[in-house]
Amino acid sequence: MPIHDWTRVDAGIFHHFHLEWMSTLSRALNGGLLPPGFYALAEQIAGGLHPDVLTLGESPPSSASPGSNGSGAGGELNGGVAVATPPPRARFVMKAEDEEYARKSRAIAIRHSSGDRVVALIEIVSPGNKSNRHGLRSFVEKAREFLDAGIHLLILDLFPPGPRDPQGIHAAIWAEFSAEEFTLPPDKPLTLAAYTAGIPKTAYIEPVAVGDILPEMPLFLEPDRHISLPLEAPYQSAFAAVPARWRAVLDLTCPSA
Repeated sequence: MPIHDWTRVDAGIFHHFHLEWMSTLSRALNGGLLPPGFYALAEQIAGGLHPDVLTLGESPPSSASPGSNGSGAGGELNGGVAVATPPPRARFVMKAEDEEYARKSRAIAIRHSSGDRVVALIEIVSPGNKSNRHGLRSFVEKAREFLDAGIHLLILDLFPPGPRDPQGIHAAIWAEFSAEEFTLPPDKPLTLAAYTAGIPKTAYIEPVAVGDILPEMPLFLEPDRHISLPLEAPYQSAFAAVPARWRAVLDLTCPSA
């Protein structure tokens, strides 16, 4: 199922879908994508970035032998795969070497059975995050704070650039870390971006468009370890839970539906 044009419906309809997508993503993560000891729970997050998926837990020892649980490159982790090398593929890779519905966002907190240390989070961008200068500034500042604190990010933005983020949400975030500019392809105005919080901070960007199939994206657990997170199947399941009246509106605006 292709990406729909969510600008065709009001924020309340997207908010409903947003909650459903978080639920389907959490089920996928709990269904074997996350390494042993991690689990996902929906939580209310008040203020700030409103992370939709928080991955928490003790980092597995980097010296673990390949093939063991919590292992090195390619180690199988109960369905999830922790990859040390090679890095994930993305259309762009960048390194930094030198309102109401936004407030209602819920989080899926992924916690480890011990430690409860945040290591990564996923954010599904809502219209309110970009509807005014304060909303965007707050989003960007929190993203910077998380990355500076060593917390990896995966940001999913299905809304096109606006006057406050003319090159998309990634360009706004990346300007906090590097003078290197980023320009969205004109035919791909939506942004999926995975960030590692290591040194240097690295971003893996996949521009997409209405009508595209969602690709898998990396979710980093350590600077050199990630799982591959499928987005398309959870998106489909979430869209099926949108009321039929609004699915019809969205399907009419989707060129490949």
